Amino acid sequence: MNKKVKTARLSIFSNLFLIVIKIVVGILSGSVSIISEAIHSTIDLVASVIAFFSVKVSGLPPDKEHPYGHGKIENVSGVVEGLLILVAAFWIVYEAIKKFVDHKPIDFLYLGIIVMSVSAIVNFFVSRRLYKVAKETDSIALEADALHLKTDIYTSVGVAIGMFIIWLTDLHVLDPVIAILVALIILKEAYSLIRNAYQPLVDVALPDEDLKLVDEILSGFMQGEISYHKVRSRKSGPYKYLDFHLNVPGGMSVKESHNLCDKIELGLKSKIAPLDINIHVEPVKDID
Repeated sequence: MNKKVKTARLSIFSNLFLIVIKIVVGILSGSVSIISEAIHSTIDLVASVIAFFSVKVSGLPPDKEHPYGHGKIENVSGVVEGLLILVAAFWIVYEAIKKFVDHKPIDFLYLGIIVMSVSAIVNFFVSRRLYKVAKETDSIALEADALHLKTDIYTSVGVAIGMFIIWLTDLHVLDPVIAILVALIILKEAYSLIRNAYQPLVDVALPDEDLKLVDEILSGFMQGEISYHKVRSRKSGPYKYLDFHLNVPGGMSVKESHNLCDKIELGLKSKIAPLDINIHVEPVKDID
């Protein structure tokens, strides 16, 4: 089992644990903000399961039906996770409005403070691990999962502070107010996640830093009549794709131009990975 799959599985188990303790304490205390956090963790669990299967599928080699591989399944996963977060946010707002109407006091405030603190600590370490592996493997699915948990840290800390203030002031109306603030943070998270995951699905070019690096590497091979143009790029999950036209002297042999392309590919792949390159060689006199 590769590193991405193991890390995604860790997120599933941590979310299961947090859902159980949040639901138990939320029901005992009657706190809508804790219940909203349980809903948030449930959405996180669904997202973790989606991420788990998407990283397994994205790692499969290209086949007849998917000649470019399965990388974009991670982007689809990220979009679905973002939509799930939107559902969670509106659900939390609905529960908070009901709480405004009911005016029921919160019991066992100390349990709420404890469970929210535990949640923040667990998610801190799990999200840090997810981010680390996501950066190492350029996995949008794991990055999306990490973003879920990072937001859960902020909301858990916010709810814990809110519980403490209610305990000091006896202002139980703060509970639904905190829940709505949690929902607003989640909405912002959903927007960022959907935007980042959706862009590769419509073949947006590689980031500017990658394209700048491509230009710097290619420029190192340009001498005499050799030049390049029509550079195109895109991304599919963690995999990057690049193609361009390479203009070479008309008298250069096929073997010489092939060796030049090999050197260029080696230079690009040593700096940008994983990268799939397609070079179209054409003689200078045929430049269009």
